[in-house]
Amino acid sequence: MRSSDEYTRPRASWRGSLYARTMGCLLKARCAVTLSLALSACRSSETVGTASRGLDETSANPSDTRSGTASSQTAAPDRPGFYLGREIAPTMTHEGADWLVRPEREAEENASRMLAELRLTDGMVACDVGAGNGYHSLPMAKSVGPRGKVVAVDIQPEMLTLLQKRARDVRVANVETILAEPSDPKIPAGTCDLILLADVYHELDDPAGILVHLRGALRKDGLLVLLEFRAEDASVPIKPEHKMSRAQILKELEHNGFQLVRSFDELPWQHLLFFGRRH
Repeated sequence: MRSSDEYTRPRASWRGSLYARTMGCLLKARCAVTLSLALSACRSSETVGTASRGLDETSANPSDTRSGTASSQTAAPDRPGFYLGREIAPTMTHEGADWLVRPEREAEENASRMLAELRLTDGMVACDVGAGNGYHSLPMAKSVGPRGKVVAVDIQPEMLTLLQKRARDVRVANVETILAEPSDPKIPAGTCDLILLADVYHELDDPAGILVHLRGALRKDGLLVLLEFRAEDASVPIKPEHKMSRAQILKELEHNGFQLVRSFDELPWQHLLFFGRRH
């Protein structure tokens, strides 16, 4: 879902130095009219410095949502464009939409087997985040039946327009589209039985922030499903930045409050991992 580098947010610095604040205080004291005013300024500065140091010890950035739980784990800050040591990949634009529905895709990826492993049933609400032109959304809609629905989410309105046309062409009526923002998929809370990110997660500009929203969108026993090209397999003909290793996926999802429930390892090119919320 990452569309450009303009969505990379600068990180604020909360580093405080009690020593620096104290020295500043002494300089002020020299210029103070009376000794009492200088001492008052020192006490005020020391209090602020102590509070700032306390913030620094608990969180390098209180607005950082890299942990999906209330008690954040400390981690070294990433460079812009990286997350937990992984370089974030650029996103395919709608101009490449034809590649998503290429005739050979089924033979290359065995998408029908992947769909079967989702174990969708009649009446479920399944979300396809980064749905593109609906390659997975439309078969998913058939799997959940007329009593269920698929919520197709994308940040590119052009992709959603293509998806809606494809849905009309094959007379699929139970697909709802959501135009998301790069930092917010805009899925209502507690509405999804399953959320699929098919070759999408590695492109998210703010993985931790999006995962917070997705956690909230899942129902109590809902599953978050990641489909990613295998970085461990050099024979998979995909650019390295568009692949992820199983270890990296686990590292990032567990860091954000998810736990692995099951996996399917028999697809030709991809990992298929199922996560539940860690309570």
